[in-house]
Amino acid sequence: MKVVVCTKYGPPEVLQLEEAEKPIPKDNEVLIKIHATTVHIGDTKIRRLEPGLGSVRDFFFKPLMRIIIGFSGPRKKILGMDLAGEIEALGKNVKLFKKGDSIFGTTEFEFGTYAEYLCMPEDGMLAIKPSCMTYEEAAPVSNGALTALLNLRKANVQQGQKVLIYGASGSVGTFAIQLAKYFGAEVTGVCSTANLEMVKSLGADKLIDYTQEDFTQSSDSYDIIFDAVGKIPPSKRKVSLSKSGSYIDVLALSNNFKLKIEDLYIIQELCETGKLKSVIDRCYPMEQIVDAHRYVDKGHKKGNVVITIIMLKAG
Repeated sequence: MKVVVCTKYGPPEVLQLEEAEKPIPKDNEVLIKIHATTVHIGDTKIRRLEPGLGSVRDFFFKPLMRIIIGFSGPRKKILGMDLAGEIEALGKNVKLFKKGDSIFGTTEFEFGTYAEYLCMPEDGMLAIKPSCMTYEEAAPVSNGALTALLNLRKANVQQGQKVLIYGASGSVGTFAIQLAKYFGAEVTGVCSTANLEMVKSLGADKLIDYTQEDFTQSSDSYDIIFDAVGKIPPSKRKVSLSKSGSYIDVLALSNNFKLKIEDLYIIQELCETGKLKSVIDRCYPMEQIVDAHRYVDKGHKKGNVVITIIMLKAG
């Protein structure tokens, strides 16, 4: 099978297409034929070994990343966390899925989705793919939508609250708009000029173009400010908060969420009922994953960048 390996930390060119043995599922595992995966900012930060928490925090956190992930390069050479695909084979003890099931999910820091095939435990972060979504649309959900859900839940978003989402056009931001609206909040989306209409189409009640206006200079205040890209300067993070308001930074070290399958089921249901959709900026075939990483590195993607795993014929 074809896989993409990360040979060392560095620019996109450290990713190389190679051949590997097709895995065999253990008794409690399923073998997944992967149809789509994603490239998100987390993938590129791991490839670069850049925590992205801010210069001071990065200085202290980077050595820890080397210990956890690998010193000269990732120990687990096949990166990628999100996936959508089809169950091709079952371990003898598997009960939750059957052969042919269309699924989506995430491997978290086990990585491994930059491949044609992957084995996962049946009780991992896997669920049946929403029938209304393509594989490309479903692949980003288990990362961006789950991250948005867990952060908004941490902020305890309530009906009628005013929520500002900074970085509203990114993967987490586009899902956060829809989820905040689902919870009954009044949503203000902050993005660039080019993305205003897209953010509005997702349900944002108000729009702020950060290239033209600094939201902290307004007299408006918010119950929740959700920095979905981790770019609001520390000096401005709480300027526009109400007295009892909450500031949430998607990159905060305190956001050590333990993912629960029940949350993936919640997201699955919202997608199935049309309350949550994926915004896809670009799709790249597996052979162009270097180009995909290069594009995400620029920091201007709209929603999600998807990798389609095209089965390559020998010769």
